[in-house]
Amino acid sequence: MAEGERQTPSDSSEDAPLTTQNFIIPKKEIHTVPDMGKWKRSQAYADYIGFILTLNEGVKGKKLSFEYKVSEEAENLVATVVPPHLAAAVPEVAVYLKESVGNSTRIDYGTGHEAAFAAFLCCLCKIGVLRVDDQIAIVFKVFNRYLEVMRKLQKTYRMEPAGSQGVWGLDDFQFLPFIWGSSQLIDHPYLEPRHFVDEKAVSENHKDYMFLECILFITEMKTGPFAEHSNQLWNISAVPSWSKVNQGLIRMYKAECLEKFPVIQHFKFGSLLPIHPVTSSC
Repeated sequence: MAEGERQTPSDSSEDAPLTTQNFIIPKKEIHTVPDMGKWKRSQAYADYIGFILTLNEGVKGKKLSFEYKVSEEAENLVATVVPPHLAAAVPEVAVYLKESVGNSTRIDYGTGHEAAFAAFLCCLCKIGVLRVDDQIAIVFKVFNRYLEVMRKLQKTYRMEPAGSQGVWGLDDFQFLPFIWGSSQLIDHPYLEPRHFVDEKAVSENHKDYMFLECILFITEMKTGPFAEHSNQLWNISAVPSWSKVNQGLIRMYKAECLEKFPVIQHFKFGSLLPIHPVTSSC
């Protein structure tokens, strides 16, 4: 990743004591296209993209089977969802989790719902339930499990893609696993970008690498030549290195997801991911 793109999400434990913080139910703030300027200048944007890039660094060069330690607070999260002393934060944090599984009326799902789940994880980090030490577990254990659940829902209910992604789309539903999955493969001794369109290479390595697992799922769901049903990915396979793929996908994610009104109009803002402009001290 380019040095200029690295950001670190602010630590809410330093911004305000959690025992005195006033949590609020997140709400929509982006109602018109001109409102997108507020989003791109907001603390929420800075914290969200900083969180995504921090995890991107954390999984670089590691397999899904990588052994990692999980903090005591993360274990408590599994046991109790949110520890009792953080009960006041539950209504705010829960909004992002509810938004992350698609629309129950339209039966659709897309990158906006995926972003809601990433925002949910970001909020858990901001209240201290998850920690920096948990970054690998956040991607490999929690987010990867979320992907498995969503893929099952996509298969079972034939969920519609939420919005038309056009020719730039990587696939119909996800984006983040391609970013973090390409980071996993940086400096791999033999797997190069050109190999992800090789059926044998995908079959032999998909259990270790999130990117290849995404490719396998696409080929299971779609028929016909790969270059036709996934043209953007086909083009990416010609990029010479995973590092360049990763950097390009980060730029693409910002431009085609985080800066697109149809996606961000549904994002909600509260005390943990606020709409107010980012401060110079962060």
